[in-house]
Amino acid sequence: MPVTRIRGGLIYDGSPNPPVRGDVWIVGDKIVAVGEAAPGLAPDEEIDAAGRVVCPAFVDIHRHPDVKPFTGWTGEVELRQGIGTAVAGNCGISMTPASPAYAAAQYAFDEPVLGPMCPNPPMAYRDYMDALERRPLPLNLAAMIGTGSVRISLKGFSDAPFTPEEMAASQRVISDALEAGAPGVSLGIMYLPECYGSIDEFAEMLKPVGERRGLVTAHIRGEGDSMVQSVAEVIEIARRAGCALEISHFKSCGVKNWRRDIHRAIALIESARAAGQDVTVDFYPYEGGSTALTTMLPPDFVRGDMAAALARLGTAEGVAAFREGVRREYAGWDNFALTLGWERIVISGVVNGANRRFLGLTATEAARRFGFENAEALAAFLMHDEQGKTAIINMSMCQDDIDTVARLPYSCVISDAIYAATDTPHPRMFGAMPKFLREYVRERRLFTLQEAIHKMTMLPARRMALEGRGELRPGAFADVLMFDPDKFTDHATFDAPARMATGLSLMLLNGHKAIENDQLLTSGAGRCLRVRR
Repeated sequence: MPVTRIRGGLIYDGSPNPPVRGDVWIVGDKIVAVGEAAPGLAPDEEIDAAGRVVCPAFVDIHRHPDVKPFTGWTGEVELRQGIGTAVAGNCGISMTPASPAYAAAQYAFDEPVLGPMCPNPPMAYRDYMDALERRPLPLNLAAMIGTGSVRISLKGFSDAPFTPEEMAASQRVISDALEAGAPGVSLGIMYLPECYGSIDEFAEMLKPVGERRGLVTAHIRGEGDSMVQSVAEVIEIARRAGCALEISHFKSCGVKNWRRDIHRAIALIESARAAGQDVTVDFYPYEGGSTALTTMLPPDFVRGDMAAALARLGTAEGVAAFREGVRREYAGWDNFALTLGWERIVISGVVNGANRRFLGLTATEAARRFGFENAEALAAFLMHDEQGKTAIINMSMCQDDIDTVARLPYSCVISDAIYAATDTPHPRMFGAMPKFLREYVRERRLFTLQEAIHKMTMLPARRMALEGRGELRPGAFADVLMFDPDKFTDHATFDAPARMATGLSLMLLNGHKAIENDQLLTSGAGRCLRVRR
């Protein structure tokens, strides 16, 4: 096997410890020595790392590339920003399971997040993982199973509670996915049809996770006015199920909630941790989020039938009902039309060419410019015309709250990149990790470089039980980055989002050169990762 020596770099091993200057020795796909000479080895290749940082490739445990391996994925967007491992199946939205009865509706609903579905997709988790193992992957990929997909596969978008038979079936599907290597199970309680679920129902559904002392990640029910109650809800679900909890993209949305509710929610988390619960969070370093326009639909407008709701939006009666529905508050659902306002909702992804005229505009701007009566009428038109496939960016957060979450010792950095087919994506798709280094380390000096790297490597890898990833140590996989810490940076902004990061001198993935001097060398060095807990 080939022997590689990365010589004389400043080595950040993924821990919060200060760096050391030295060498990293690699044999084949594994690291064999760090910081010292490797006795008896003669390198086939020496790489001069003088003046460079050497650290683990970044581990992004919250992206949505579930479908990408089946649609000609080069991985350049991910690799250029240093991401060597990603976890799919987040927010309750996973490519599998699916069932013939509900697959078309499920794929249409998921498209603003996962992108267009591939031909002949696998419908069972085991088949999905087997298919991944047969394909070349540009980066390492693990995949959770989403409870939203489980629910849709069994009962569509129905608002009815699980029957005993459906609950038993859901537990079998989840248990089988965990046995097949899923690193965890994701909830998307904000989304239809999961928003119809109760604490009791989720806790029962997740018993197979608790039996394995496994991990549940949660897109909570509400991130605006009901955020604190929603955090309490998922903590209680995890407590009853007996599983660890990761609160996904932890944030407080809505201007009136800023600088207040995040502290109340953290107090709940700290109390649960003090009582022995395993609760952690993640965040992305941007003030705007990204999701589907259908998240603006009140659950009582949908009434368990998404197809009928989208059809109804094509009628004058439906538009009027939608307008009335989003102009009032709800006890169990965050209405972003009120907490944010349509002027903070940006149209970011469309599927019909005629609707490209709306891209990059807020709903308010688009309605005014193109003659719609109001923003609700525009939103209703888009959801009806595109069958719910429109993607949006919501400018929902404040920097002070993001910094508060970032400083938590148990928070890790994610991108939450969605893969809607658009040339105006959220900039986090292209630059989340180097943005964190540029802004939070170099410019604002909130973190040391070792603290920042820890939040993007060892911390998330261990949270997902990705053995041998996210750290530089003998026996770990050779997923290694090398870069000048003053030059590695993001370029994607909300105004110009589709711009690659630059400044990555080298990325090794499983011992293979994937990036060299910002050039993509291979799209096949990644692996399908299965987790055994």
